Amino acid sequence: MNPDRLDQIRATTRRRFLQQCTTGMGAMALASLLNERLFAADASVPTAARAKLPLGPHFAPKAKNIIYLFMSGGPSHLDLLDYKPELNKRDGQRVPESLVKNVRLAQIGKEAALLGSRYKFAQYGQSGVWLSELLPHLQTITDDVCFLQGVHSEAFNHDPATIFMNTGAQLAGRPSMGSWFSYGLGSENKDLPAFVVLMTGVGQPLTNSAWGSGFLPTVHQGVQLRSQGDPVLFVNNPPGMGAQRRRESLDVLRDLNQMRYDVLHDPEIETRIAAYELAYRMQTSVPDVMDIAKEPPTMHDLYGTTPGRASFANNCLLARRLVERGVRFVQLYHRGWDHHGGPDGNLVFDLKKRCAETDQAAVALIKDLKQRGLLDSTLVLWGGEFGRTPMMQGALKPDQIGRDHHPHGYTVWMAGGGVKGGLVHGATDEFGFYAVNDKVHVHDLHATILYLFGIEHTRLTYRFQGRDFRLTDVSGEVVKAIVA
Repeated sequence: MNPDRLDQIRATTRRRFLQQCTTGMGAMALASLLNERLFAADASVPTAARAKLPLGPHFAPKAKNIIYLFMSGGPSHLDLLDYKPELNKRDGQRVPESLVKNVRLAQIGKEAALLGSRYKFAQYGQSGVWLSELLPHLQTITDDVCFLQGVHSEAFNHDPATIFMNTGAQLAGRPSMGSWFSYGLGSENKDLPAFVVLMTGVGQPLTNSAWGSGFLPTVHQGVQLRSQGDPVLFVNNPPGMGAQRRRESLDVLRDLNQMRYDVLHDPEIETRIAAYELAYRMQTSVPDVMDIAKEPPTMHDLYGTTPGRASFANNCLLARRLVERGVRFVQLYHRGWDHHGGPDGNLVFDLKKRCAETDQAAVALIKDLKQRGLLDSTLVLWGGEFGRTPMMQGALKPDQIGRDHHPHGYTVWMAGGGVKGGLVHGATDEFGFYAVNDKVHVHDLHATILYLFGIEHTRLTYRFQGRDFRLTDVSGEVVKAIVA
């Protein structure tokens, strides 16, 4: 066919379509196509442009940055944050059948004995919050902290529970909370990622499913930084590659990728272009922000840091430096909280170690943010994937005593970022088994966090395989009672 004739037919077809769309059903169809509010976040927008032009908040936010202190393994709320005198009173007795009749347990039987805490609790602050002797630093800031004692999850094994707490789904493949923040709000610093991950401790393995971007463009996945050695693997130039040659190589690579994008229109190609450019800028920005040796001695004393070593304390100080520079979401994973009993993890020696590694630094972070005027705009969140059972696992020996996994009621605490301080919200029963008052499901927690950042959780969506997905899946209610 004559090419000119083919172009004429195409033009005529387009004209007829638009003419038919001016009335009747055609007009309704066209209106729906042009009305972006009827869709999820537009997945067709080029990824590189999405990185520069995030969706933005739906209403005035209370917070700008978030630091998520994830205690991987499941810290025992009953030995740290949720005082249960009745449990202590009935130590050694068989668990009431009514508690465990219709519940699944991970590793222990339903005949297990109740285990009271081996640690002293006392009240602190004007709010009179009960805290364990293992958290002497947290005792000093209770009036700045909101304790959610009625949190509950749906998974009782580590991998699905960790993924659920981080992505809102138990199966790997969904975008993590940090990725949703990157997608919705972006970063305030073009030379640093919107979402940064730091990791310390030992214990069960963590996979990047917890901080991956899932089906969101990969530009939104968490960038893992290291507090020891090269901050980011493979970002530095290889031997013999100078800055000028690196720039020229990236320019050629960018042009080749752009040519391929012009053919395929695959947004992941633009993601790759944006990633290479960000990596180039990070060669300068990351070493500077990671150099905590520049901090004064008073800061090292406050946090308990040692420059050049990998530690949770170092990562807390790094988190403050990152949010100062506009990183939206900083996630610190600290492993080693899986205390079943025995030499691999117990409630005497190992729980004390984990608290000693984290309590000072987590509290220093809040004090540091507060004195810099950053706490009001920075939300600090502390918690694990679940709590621990009120029943004993192991044996009644200091190096053997432990507790099993427990998702039915546990504690998470928050500070800053528009959250009320000096508040205990919710409660578990007298044994610390079930959340019973002002319960907060994981989806409720996620919805509330998004709300603090000016995001209506039902509107932060992304269309994938014909469905609009969101962090809170198909549920979630904002916990307005804890919002300042």
